[in-house]
Amino acid sequence: MPLYMDIHQLDDPVTVDDVAKAHQADLQAQGRYDVQYLRYWFNETQGRIFCLVEAPSVEAASSVHREAHGLVADEVLEVREGS
Repeated sequence: MPLYMDIHQLDDPVTVDDVAKAHQADLQAQGRYDVQYLRYWFNETQGRIFCLVEAPSVEAASSVHREAHGLVADEVLEVREGS
């Protein structure tokens, strides 16, 4: 299954707890779309969130975010894992 990194650029300030809650909401919704959100990273200073996700398509990954909390990524890139 393809692997994607999505990038969110937030205009409003959010906390680490806000991001963790959004990720938990993703985990609750992901099964309906055959998606697996694997990890996320948060840069509080820049208001950026990065999510690593296995999904059949960009649309499926975006649907999870849309349903779970409404914060659809600004950019989604297909990536390959390296070491």
